[in-house]
Amino acid sequence: MTNEGPIDRQAVYDDYERARQTFHRLLDTASKGDLARPTRGTKWTNEQLLWHMLFGYMVVRALLILVRAFGRLPRRVSKVFARVLDAVTVPFDLVNYLGPCGAVKVYGPRRMAAAFDRGTRALERRLAEESEAGLARGMHYPVRWDPFFQDYMTLADIYRYPTRHFDFHHRQLTLGGGKAFS
Repeated sequence: MTNEGPIDRQAVYDDYERARQTFHRLLDTASKGDLARPTRGTKWTNEQLLWHMLFGYMVVRALLILVRAFGRLPRRVSKVFARVLDAVTVPFDLVNYLGPCGAVKVYGPRRMAAAFDRGTRALERRLAEESEAGLARGMHYPVRWDPFFQDYMTLADIYRYPTRHFDFHHRQLTLGGGKAFS
């Protein structure tokens, strides 16, 4: 994912829109039984995994702040930070698992859809305002936290991240009669 060259902003916007439409379709067509069904390859239900997919877009807003801060410092600073975060992977994994379990009790499908729309639109606005120099700035990441985190990622990589995360987890859903839902 890292260092793919200049970002194609329109491709990122198109990916956000595709994910947004897919997310709405998934929520609009899922029954309560579908949402309660276990997923493929996770311990979550479909509803919990859908929330986790939404959270991938929400967390990017915090990651943008981190990249802007650490991207101005010597690289070794973010490397130490990433190593510290990697050292606490076990508690992170627990929080990462429990978060969606609790969140779906607060966020129903309708609120998740609205939050997805707000989140992607906010990212689109921020991306439109980014300079090329800003998009090239980066930092080290805790590679044990997420399969899509690379050792070093630029701000442009972070804008691409949530849809890759979304697409990966989309394949784990078992909506539509228990089969993988595309």
